[in-house]
This record gives sequence, structure tokens and C-alpha cells, in this order.
Amino acid sequence: MIEVQHLTKRYGQHVALDGVSFSVGPGEVVGFLGPNGAGKSTTMRILTTFMAATSGTARVCGDCVFEQPDRVRERIGYMPENNPLPPDLRVADYLGFRAELKRLANGKAAERVGEVMEQCGIADVAKRFIDQLSRGYRQRVGMADALLAKPELIVLDEPTAGLDPNQVRSVRNLIRDLAGAHTVLISSHILSEIEMTCDRVVILHEGRLLASGALDELMAKANAVVAEVKTTLANAKEWAADLALGQAECAEQPGGYVRCRFANATNDDARETIFASANARGWPLRELSRQAPSLEDLFVSLTRGREGGE
Repeated sequence: MIEVQHLTKRYGQHVALDGVSFSVGPGEVVGFLGPNGAGKSTTMRILTTFMAATSGTARVCGDCVFEQPDRVRERIGYMPENNPLPPDLRVADYLGFRAELKRLANGKAAERVGEVMEQCGIADVAKRFIDQLSRGYRQRVGMADALLAKPELIVLDEPTAGLDPNQVRSVRNLIRDLAGAHTVLISSHILSEIEMTCDRVVILHEGRLLASGALDELMAKANAVVAEVKTTLANAKEWAADLALGQAECAEQPGGYVRCRFANATNDDARETIFASANARGWPLRELSRQAPSLEDLFVSLTRGREGGE
């Protein structure tokens, strides 16, 4: 569905993208992640034909975004973060206008507008002016617009930004319903939303690819082991460094204990090593457990100590 190879974008001396390569398969829901300045927006603008690259290739459904932009646009539905909806149009009229721009057949346009309004849960506000809608409903109108031409690829930029929890849940359910019938690429800073909706993730930092793959496989690499030992903070930090099991964070706890979290432990299960080492030192061990990894753990472990701004 999407094939990106060695994509590079330069603005003078600034390199926004530096040889990025990744692929997205048909029917997948993929999260596009990275700190501010990572190059996410630049990549999405290139994929949606709004911007040319300096070098590299990008294809959507086999069509080159540089050489066949019109064909690519016919296959994409795009909802930008700040959706530029006209406030003085009614919802149904706006979608009808958009259907004309997308060249839907006259006999099918009204039917398709009705379908996407039902699909996105906005049929009850079809006659209302857009400026009378809440942000959640406006996001749904933007989603309906993106779906109008039954695109093979849907690109969503921060689709849940600024929404309340109920609105977030409804948009999240809608995105889940799109899986399989459409390929969906979502850019978001809300990691919990990506974790709950996406099959795969692509993580960028400072214009470079840090990780790409199935979410569960990547998160497994963020395994951590937590141990609470009775010793001083200085001793615990030295001990953690000697164990060399991966990134370690140590913090004092009540009762004279220190909680040590070993991220990205290099052993299949570091608990045996930690237990034997603490026992050899005669340190009481109050807790020793594997910590279920999260997308946040993975994101932090990949980007820790790196700086940038978008």
C-alpha cells in the first residue's frame, strides 16, 4: 500500500528527513510517531502530494507520489490536524460540495454522502451549520470527508487532539471500524490512542527512522524488570550499573528501600540474575517482577537523551 525508500527532504542546510524507509500493508492501521521535529508532518505532506522530496521514492498503491500525483490523490482520504471546514455551510451541503470536487457520479453523490454521515455518526446534524458543531462533531465531519471517495488509504493527522474522553472513544471506535476495508495512517502524540487502535507503528526522530514494525513485537523489546532492595541509593545505582542489564532507574522508597527499574533487560528473564546478585549482597528483596511494557516505555527508551523541535 505504502512503500517509502530512502526519503530525504532538505530545507537549505536543515535536513527534515534523512533517508527514511518503511512500508505499510493493505488494511493495516499504522501509528506514525515521533517527538516534535521528528519529520512526521513532512512525511505525511509528501505522501499526500502536498510537498516534493529532495530525493528518494514514495509510492501509494504502486503509484509514485511525484510522477503520478493525480492518481495518488484519487486513492487518498486526508484529514489534517486543523481541519479547515467552512463555518457557514450546513454539514450535508459541505459534504455534497466535497463529493463534487472528488468527482463522484451525480447519481451516487447523495447516496454516498448519506452513507458516510451514518458511518461517522453525524446524520443527526446534517442540517446544522458547521460553526454550530462541537469540536468532536467537526472531527467527524472531517472523517466523513476523508471517506467520501472510498479511498484505499486514509491519512489522519492528530484525529483526537482537543477532544473530551467520550469524543475520543467514539473517534477511536470509528478508526477501528475502518481497519481491513481501508489502510489507515495516524499521526498522533497521544500514545495511548495509538496503542489502542494501531497494528503497527513507525517511529521517527530528527528525520531518521528509529523503529518500524508490529506493535506487539516492538513493545516486547521494552520489557522491564522491577526490583526493590533494602540499601542506600548510591549502592543501588552502583549495583545496577554492575549488573549491566540495560537502562536502569533507581529511586528511594519508604522504609529504606530503593526501587530499581531495569528497562530493555538484555537477558530473556533478568529476575534470576537480579535475585542472585541481591542475595549475594545480603540485601532484603521486597519486590521482583516483570513490568508489562507499554508504547510509552518503547517511545521513551528509543528517544531518551535525544533533543529536537518541530
